[in-house]
Amino acid sequence: MTDIWQRTRLLLGDRAMDKLQQAHFLVVGLGGVGSYAAEAVTRAGVGRITIADSDRIEQSNLNRQLPALHSTLGEYKTQVMAARMRDINPSLNLTLYTLRFHPETSYQLFAHQDYDYVLDAIDSLPEKIHLIETCIKQEIALISCMGAANRIDSRQLAVADISQTSVCPMARKVRRELRKNGIRHGVEVVFSREQPRQLSDAARPDALGSMVTVTASAGLLMAQQAINRYLDLA
Repeated sequence: MTDIWQRTRLLLGDRAMDKLQQAHFLVVGLGGVGSYAAEAVTRAGVGRITIADSDRIEQSNLNRQLPALHSTLGEYKTQVMAARMRDINPSLNLTLYTLRFHPETSYQLFAHQDYDYVLDAIDSLPEKIHLIETCIKQEIALISCMGAANRIDSRQLAVADISQTSVCPMARKVRRELRKNGIRHGVEVVFSREQPRQLSDAARPDALGSMVTVTASAGLLMAQQAINRYLDLA
């Protein structure tokens, strides 16, 4: 079989590729950020991946989410992404959980697993905090994505410790919640320095606008940082 990693191997070398193929990454959330992160770590050569999401694909996902096509409307994101990831790498050791991650279900993902890296693309604040704290308690490397909605400039994305974030409302909320449990630093995140934009629809004050160029870039940046950290390149 042709080495599908030949271009990556030229860049990283055999030792790094062997290490990636032995790695186990968990991606939680397969929306506009997480779906791109999951595909990126697949194409990079991570040999064992677990994905988790509870949602089915809706028409509103078509503007930014990788598994969202007219032909996949109504299907579970985990199922569509699993088929896509296995089509990229038929040898991939893939586990999928079609569930909503929260304190009552987290044991299913963490009870008997040995993750090398966790990529957090959860939208909901309480679940995001629980995932971050779970990884800290179990000493699992993590990168977490903060808010990517209501932005249009992917050049404003950055990677930093949560203590060094600014502008992003989601990051501010995460800092506040983590401080309640004595966590002030040590959590690496992707965040945007762009001020979230006011939406044009005043009748829907809680709605979130999104652009694929920003959400996809955030997911790819998460994957890049996780891979580089795991390989001691960052």
